Amino acid sequence: MNNGEKVSRRAAIRNIGMAGAGAALGGKMLAAQAAVATPVMSAGAPAPRKAEVLALIGDRWHGYDYIFVALHRTLVQEAGVPVDFTPDHSLLSRETLAGYKLLIMLCDGLSFPGGYSSPYPFYDPQTMKIVSDPPAPLDEKAVNWLTPDQGRAIREFVEKGGSAWFFHNASYISGGNADFRHVEGALFTGHTVFRPYKMKILNADHPITRGVKDFVVSEEQHFLIYDKDPKSVLVRSVNEEGLEYKTAAHGNQGATCEACWAYDLGKGRVCYMAPGHTIPSFWNPEYVKLQKNALKWLLRE
Repeated sequence: MNNGEKVSRRAAIRNIGMAGAGAALGGKMLAAQAAVATPVMSAGAPAPRKAEVLALIGDRWHGYDYIFVALHRTLVQEAGVPVDFTPDHSLLSRETLAGYKLLIMLCDGLSFPGGYSSPYPFYDPQTMKIVSDPPAPLDEKAVNWLTPDQGRAIREFVEKGGSAWFFHNASYISGGNADFRHVEGALFTGHTVFRPYKMKILNADHPITRGVKDFVVSEEQHFLIYDKDPKSVLVRSVNEEGLEYKTAAHGNQGATCEACWAYDLGKGRVCYMAPGHTIPSFWNPEYVKLQKNALKWLLRE
């Protein structure tokens, strides 16, 4: 890929971010602020550096807008790190990743090219009936969009010195892509209904958890099979009422699970964090500390 093509792909990512932010935040002025995805600079300050972080965010049940709003404030406005946001998974490639130091992903790797009846995460078909007369042609079959080549691209990116930061349901992708699972380090097995759970710090000496206290969020508690060294686990999710999670495929996984870990992989670094379904979770003050610490660790700052 020549330099012109690299610039074109980066411009495409920025344009998607502009359109998504503008539509979501509802106004030309706000869209213009969000379009740059860089920190606000005071008069006389040096020109902002180009984005070194690519955030691939959003899926059917985890809308681009709330993730953008949450991470843009925490990582861009407050931490001062430029980020290119996009929901377009077709842009994920070796060529695109070559222009960044860090890849962020919060998405489940599923697309629905045949359409679907409702995007609402709390939609109850028993109490809310969606009517189309005549009927709309829908085929709600899910398709895994992450290709084997994209999985290899992520693995190569990290092993050669890049960093990867996975949130929430990104571990769902591991079930269909061995290279992705090798990088992220876990297999998603399921989640509970929305309910409070505690994020309990296990290793307070790691740069990511330093200064962070236990905190509570209310959302799905995710369960998974963790593949890597237990010493790399920094935080566990704990249902303090002792409510356990069971599935036919994986049995009883108890009331607690690995919820944040970090490790070196090749020349690169990897971090995973389970909370991420709502803005109140993202903006929990202790979780904000955890995110900002992780951002520095992943960027080696």
